[in-house]
Amino acid sequence: MSKPVVLIAEELSPATLEALGPDFEVRNVDGADRSALLPALKEAHAVLIRSATKMDAEAIAAAPLLKVIARAGVGLDNVDIKAATSAGVMVVNAPTSNIISAAELAIGQIMALSRHIPDANASLKNGLWKRSQYTGVELYEKTIGIIGLGRIGTLVAQRLAGFGVTLIGYDPYVTAQRAEQIGVELCDIETLMKRSDYITIHIPKTPETTSMISTNEFAMAKPNLRIVNCSRGGIIDEAALYEALKSKQIAGAGLDVFVNEPPTDSPLLTLDNILVTPHLGASTDEAQEKAGISVARSVRLALAGDLVPDAVNVAGGVIDASVRPGIGLAEKLGQIVAGLAHTSIVSVEFEALGEIAAHDVTVLKLAALKGLFQSMVTEQVSYVNAPLLAQQRGVEVRLIQDLVSDEYRNVTTLKAVLSDGSVVSAGGTVIGPKHHQKVVSINGYDVELSMAENFVVMVYQDRPGIVAIYGKAFAEAGVNIAAMNIARQQKGGKALAVITIDSRIDQAILETLRAEISADLMQAIAITEAY
Repeated sequence: MSKPVVLIAEELSPATLEALGPDFEVRNVDGADRSALLPALKEAHAVLIRSATKMDAEAIAAAPLLKVIARAGVGLDNVDIKAATSAGVMVVNAPTSNIISAAELAIGQIMALSRHIPDANASLKNGLWKRSQYTGVELYEKTIGIIGLGRIGTLVAQRLAGFGVTLIGYDPYVTAQRAEQIGVELCDIETLMKRSDYITIHIPKTPETTSMISTNEFAMAKPNLRIVNCSRGGIIDEAALYEALKSKQIAGAGLDVFVNEPPTDSPLLTLDNILVTPHLGASTDEAQEKAGISVARSVRLALAGDLVPDAVNVAGGVIDASVRPGIGLAEKLGQIVAGLAHTSIVSVEFEALGEIAAHDVTVLKLAALKGLFQSMVTEQVSYVNAPLLAQQRGVEVRLIQDLVSDEYRNVTTLKAVLSDGSVVSAGGTVIGPKHHQKVVSINGYDVELSMAENFVVMVYQDRPGIVAIYGKAFAEAGVNIAAMNIARQQKGGKALAVITIDSRIDQAILETLRAEISADLMQAIAITEAY
């Protein structure tokens, strides 16, 4: 039999080819040359790419034998994951290949800011000897705030500990016990802004974290604050940062990421108290080699039909036909629970009731964990590393199966116990030949509405006139209500309203509304497509 064809579309290291082994026919093509790429894909079983090759719907359609797209790196902007999933093509990347490089760059930014290394270097190369102009500061006995205590944030904390600093951190999804294990004192964002001499950011960019460091936060900061962002552009409000640096409200900043890249017209580039690098987080020889070796191993697993740890769009293994339609639903239930969680999670319970409980539903639990963690951590969350992320955070995970389902043929529910003892939950079902996804419960209240991209969930004392108040608030914000479901457990008690909206709503509007109706809960939840 002929060997499977592996198409190398961009330059990869010799170690990558060595990791592939001798079991494949390796072909090379310039992935950036569309006229060469499309014909070459016709006989390919796997394609290895970096960032220059666009594996869009057209390219995937041109590859009838394709089983796996492997991106030797982290970002997947150049891969149409939805088209790949529809075609049954696995997409893999190398989500942990650059974490050490990213952590070390953050440390480098901190050191360079402290000792004016880039400016002093440029000055001396220009023939100047200005020692007094570049007097710096020590890290020793300073307080460093770390925003985000996932894998990269933890690596940064471990490395900074050797400098004799005090480490404080903000991460609403990490327990105090976990933070203590890595030598970090947990605090809220306000306390972190007030106490820190340095801040380094390591969180994903979400609607909630976009511009989370802005004018109000800079107003709380010490004048000697130096802030570093090697995570995602836009977490720091760039306009507010410009004003804070220009007015010397804070001492300095280091940015590796920007809202628009390259930031050609950014006024930040005109300032002398900012250090900028062109998104170099993963740009080390070691990270590039790790990425290539990682995806080569994934290709071997995928073409052998084995479970692939870094697959982003399939779980791998044999999944019963009755269980498979629930994978996307379970992932979205995880996202809803993550949106409802107002503090760190201690334990989660995934419950599968009905006919599907006769089968192995482990993949549904994994999908729910994947959805739960994807907005909490910076790294790519897969079906395989999701349980590890739970373990690292001290989150206990349980799976419950029962053939009895009172109301629906099948229903799945994810419940999370939070560190303050409260419980948040979301349940759903898949109905009909088109596998329509429905939400059937939230926080113990029975609801029934179609899964959507944007929800607002609120809990308040049931009384006349409340619907009119929030209906008016939404209208004034220009947000259209597409559907609404109001549930209560007893007359005159608490009511839960789940509102489907056509676009996202500003959290500040919801906070004003929360105060107006004295709501116990007022939360916007954005659902991204699950694969």
